[in-house]
Amino acid sequence: MENSDVKISKKKPIYPVSAELRKYLRSYQREARLPVGYNDLLNFYESFPVIDKNGKDTLWQSPLYPPYDIERLHNGLKKAYAMLKASGNLRIVEHKYIDKIEYCTFGNSNPFRIKIVNRLNDIYDYFYVKKADASRIYGLELEEIFSPNQVNYLVDGNSLIEEHIAGIPGDVFLKTRLEHSDYNPKRIAKEFVKFNERCMITLLGDMRAYNFVMQITPDFDDYQFRLRAIDFDQQFYEGNMKVYMPQYFKENLSYVQLAMEHLTDKTVLQYQQEEQSSIVHQVRSERHRLAALRDVSKKDNISTSEKILELRSGLAQFHNNPDYYRCLTMTDIIELNVKNVIRQVRL
Repeated sequence: MENSDVKISKKKPIYPVSAELRKYLRSYQREARLPVGYNDLLNFYESFPVIDKNGKDTLWQSPLYPPYDIERLHNGLKKAYAMLKASGNLRIVEHKYIDKIEYCTFGNSNPFRIKIVNRLNDIYDYFYVKKADASRIYGLELEEIFSPNQVNYLVDGNSLIEEHIAGIPGDVFLKTRLEHSDYNPKRIAKEFVKFNERCMITLLGDMRAYNFVMQITPDFDDYQFRLRAIDFDQQFYEGNMKVYMPQYFKENLSYVQLAMEHLTDKTVLQYQQEEQSSIVHQVRSERHRLAALRDVSKKDNISTSEKILELRSGLAQFHNNPDYYRCLTMTDIIELNVKNVIRQVRL
């Protein structure tokens, strides 16, 4: 595995949700009429920075809303949470209240993070309200189809609400947990190799350490690890092939070094093949949904012709496969990636 710095487009445009994509979302119960949308939360008159417990600016802001509008926003957000978690059953929010609304000024989607608390036991949860970006929606759907993870979100107009994905941010894990004596470094390295393989096949870009989380599960004799993406804004947009390979980001250098130190070429290949087999299994079980998503995304304009030409050329050379030169869309490239994986698994 290698590591270098990879440049990302400074500002990826927010792509609108097409009529065809909305039809797909309705078919799979991803569309709903939300009581509060993204634009409602933009109506704050002032904000102040959110500082962490160490006195560091988190790049989140705490917005202040007019007193007359707070009750409407909080009630709407509680209903939205019930729709996200329990198909609108309001009993789950009967004893909950909105504790915080925070706004992120960093990145493309400028999300709002909502903290909701159960007043009976102080247990809390988070969810997010974001701009409905077609790139992100395709990324969420491909995560649902190809990965072992489930994602939970709803779309209404230009608003997207998402469930919080729990875990330790990848960069925080490197700083605070990587040297934990109870953790098996080979298991961590294995997970990074498999994550790298899945991102490459599904063209999920910009997976720097702060864009994924580490989930840790104690087992009867060891700890299990899983890397989960939390940022899907760079789904099949960039032309640089390395954008889709987490191993090339300098922020992930410690994960790469871990793999180089604890894994052999043979075991790396084994873990890549395991991930490929998992993807093939998912493709077979979700083939109808995947075909529907493919038909929609092929018609969607969610990258540029220059980036498509750059990516297909890079992949043709990387895989020594001229079939990539016939790809006309980013969807064609993913489809060929998957077909190649299916062929390899059958060998």
